[in-house]
Amino acid sequence: MSDIQKIALITGGARRIGAAITKALHETGYGVIIHYRQSAQEAKDLADLLNASRVNSAWTVKADLQSVPQIEQMMAEVVDKAGRLDVLINNASSFYETPIGGVEEKQWDDLMGSNLKAPFFVSQAAFPSLKKHQGSIVNIVDIYAQRALPNYPVYTSAKAGLYALTQSLAKELAPDVRVNGVSPGVILWPENLQAESQRQIIEKIPLQRKGSPADIAETVLFLSEKGRYITGQVIAVDGGKGLV
Repeated sequence: MSDIQKIALITGGARRIGAAITKALHETGYGVIIHYRQSAQEAKDLADLLNASRVNSAWTVKADLQSVPQIEQMMAEVVDKAGRLDVLINNASSFYETPIGGVEEKQWDDLMGSNLKAPFFVSQAAFPSLKKHQGSIVNIVDIYAQRALPNYPVYTSAKAGLYALTQSLAKELAPDVRVNGVSPGVILWPENLQAESQRQIIEKIPLQRKGSPADIAETVLFLSEKGRYITGQVIAVDGGKGLV
């Protein structure tokens, strides 16, 4: 049981943008629960690092978020370990190409499951705990939820669904829980993306640079901690890329 004032659960919180969000919340004083599915060592290492700076302030939970029973078990474990829940960050996501003509049903199920089904059922399971403390949910969406990304029709559709889900849950869970989203632009390069391709992408961004995981984490922190009269909004953190 924790004596920390506020607790945040970050799905996919052990790596990349998720880890940046976890660290940002922890630095602000939150106790953090780091969800993982396969990144057990990364989750443990991050929790150990955070607990070294503040004892009993970070925990890990494992779950396949495409399984509703595992989601429900995870939420029970969250309450058991931390005693409460104030903030949920739906960050875990699958991302890969699915060009039309060769899309398999398992790819559809995986991308829709991780990007849309999981945030819904995790939010549903978290709602009773969040309601007790007038908490909030932040969904990590994508700028391509509103602008289709070629060769990614399933992923784009799933994120479009998450955009709509953010607005829908904001109505459904009000006035007790605020629900917002953050849509990252170019933050981390895909593996094996050539330097020339990177340069061409940067040229199309008004701010002429890619963002960093810290940019996303700062916006998540604002929506979680400061934006107390904001709900149903999805903020693009993209250097202006959505303008062109």
